[in-house]
Amino acid sequence: MAGSRVYSGGCRCGQLRYEATGEPLFAGYCFCTDCRKSSGSGFIPFMGFSGADLSFSGTSREVRCTALRGSEAVRNFCTECGGLVFGGRVGLDEQHTIYAGSLDDPSLFEPSVAIFAREKPDWVSLPPEVRCFALMPE
Repeated sequence: MAGSRVYSGGCRCGQLRYEATGEPLFAGYCFCTDCRKSSGSGFIPFMGFSGADLSFSGTSREVRCTALRGSEAVRNFCTECGGLVFGGRVGLDEQHTIYAGSLDDPSLFEPSVAIFAREKPDWVSLPPEVRCFALMPE
């Protein structure tokens, strides 16, 4: 797509990479317990893209858990350095999340929502323009 923005990124060692074309469908922070535990931080900053707008290279290790709504949440880590890079099943899911910490240019992350805000640690401050949802928005 001519003129479309490209979001590229990957793990720390460079073995697992992605490229997303176009604008994200959504962007924000997730404060659910699983995201906090998976990242070792207070949240995961995420951006959602259509699977058709993403390409991946390298090998990932999928880690699965049961999400709040009962579906399966899938996170992908680099098999070499262990870096958390993206969510979803490549070739199967219609949408994927990429984790903003893995962006080559982190200034491209423009969050608009915070989900599972009821679990946000007190030490995390959010920009005033971010819309907070106690759980997942409907």
